[in-house]
Amino acid sequence: MRLRTLLHTEALGLRLLSGEEELDRTVRGVMTTDLRDPSRYLSGGELVLTGLAWRRGPEDAEPFVRLLAAAGVAALAAGEAELGSVPDDLVRACARHRLPLFAVNEDVAFATITEYVVRQVSTERAGDLAAVVERHRRLVSSGPAGGGPDAVLDLLVTDLDLRAWVLSSTGRQIAGGEDALPAAVRAELAGEHLAACRTARPAPYRAIAAGRAFSLFPIRRTEADSRTSVLSDWLLAVEADTGDWPRQRLDLLRGVTQLIAVERDRQDAAGSVRRRLAQEVLELVQTGAPPAEVAARLRVAAPVLLPGTGTAPHWQVVVATVDWARGDIPGGPVAQSLLEEILIDPAAVGADPAERIAVAHTADEAMALLPLPAAPGEAAGEEAGEEVTEGLHADKLLRSVAGPLARGLDGDGRLTIGVSASVHSAEGLRGALEEARHARRVAAARSGRVCVAGHEELASHVLLLPFVPDDVRRAFTARLLDPLRAYDRRHRAELIPTLEAFLDCDGSWTRCAARLHLHVNTLRYRIGRIEQLTGRDLSRLEDKVDFFLALRMS
Repeated sequence: MRLRTLLHTEALGLRLLSGEEELDRTVRGVMTTDLRDPSRYLSGGELVLTGLAWRRGPEDAEPFVRLLAAAGVAALAAGEAELGSVPDDLVRACARHRLPLFAVNEDVAFATITEYVVRQVSTERAGDLAAVVERHRRLVSSGPAGGGPDAVLDLLVTDLDLRAWVLSSTGRQIAGGEDALPAAVRAELAGEHLAACRTARPAPYRAIAAGRAFSLFPIRRTEADSRTSVLSDWLLAVEADTGDWPRQRLDLLRGVTQLIAVERDRQDAAGSVRRRLAQEVLELVQTGAPPAEVAARLRVAAPVLLPGTGTAPHWQVVVATVDWARGDIPGGPVAQSLLEEILIDPAAVGADPAERIAVAHTADEAMALLPLPAAPGEAAGEEAGEEVTEGLHADKLLRSVAGPLARGLDGDGRLTIGVSASVHSAEGLRGALEEARHARRVAAARSGRVCVAGHEELASHVLLLPFVPDDVRRAFTARLLDPLRAYDRRHRAELIPTLEAFLDCDGSWTRCAARLHLHVNTLRYRIGRIEQLTGRDLSRLEDKVDFFLALRMS
């Protein structure tokens, strides 16, 4: 914006006192100051607003103006509210240093001028940045990647002073430089984004996290059905409230999301070989191909699925599906996109396709073939050591994804995941796949929008629960637990938590009382009340088992 524009804007009420020949100077910012030496806070091109509180006498004008001119400011605007008019010594000093000087009428607030300058400069910067983004887009579409999402976010910082991050649907930070957002903030923003998408609110979505205002822009993939892609879409989180932004600035941010979407499409295409190899291996396993044939395919797949190691002596299978209330969307493709996201190490920043896990899918389910690197000194085909057999833990997986994704599924669908134990040969993959599928059925028997079960749960009574009809489960739990729930509501007696703790302590009175911070007599009273309300005896093994199963099925 040029000084001439400021002078001719009637709402600002500026009068030119000196520097008519300099009105073509460009204004790049605005600063209000009454410091005697503000030069350390100036970078050049500013319109400096001053109330003249720094001036104690005529001799102060010359050094003040000299400092501004040396700093390269565009102009000085002096307010008339303090002295009634701009002193002549200041007018002469500005004329000597060829610094344009404006008088600001006492009826015009500095805030009005500041807001006008900031709005005009930001709009012009946005136009310049839009041209840069367009050039970057052409480079990306015609050749190798142009630096990834981080390169685009750098443009926002340097040209618009906007801090922004690219996040996944689970809250994983994909781009944003070294200035990482806290995990809790990322999870909150991802949840807000999914909830807003689910309710079809118009973007950008406003969100408050940790006392900071953000605007969230969806990053839609090319030719993707929004109903199936929303759970795995990325989002651009900008630390700003865009509610009063002009249309040009909003269009710029939407252009940035389109540019990042192109980058993601490129990365997805790079993972097609990994998906195809995983699909081939799992099809061989499902059709009962000879182990030698599966092993041969694994030897081909291992260097691609686990770059840099050559072979993977251990494998784990993860199965997932998304069940929609509407029933008109296949659950397999959606689950594939989700598994490709949530199986990435949540601590990793970046989205290199080489770090992605290959996932195959059918119409109903997605299956991930997860290679596990060998322990130090371990050769392919050896028995798995303790370090490797742990592999992926279901509870860790659940903690990393449950929060945000549950908000995206609320009212519409459920994500259920099963995790197998690790196996060290092709012969074990068929059993691992069935184990993961059964673990997923165990997860499906639980309540909640996102449920995960692991192989370790299949060696207990939980194995039987998914096969109990829903109406039988509801009747069984209601008969045992409804009297206790009703009593707790009326008397706040905490009988249900007491029962859970008592069973968890294997019926030990002293350990349970210590855990609940109760006197043993108080604990005995509560257990007696439970037995009275239900007609059961908690000293009998059969009744303990019934209560335990009822709590697990509730």
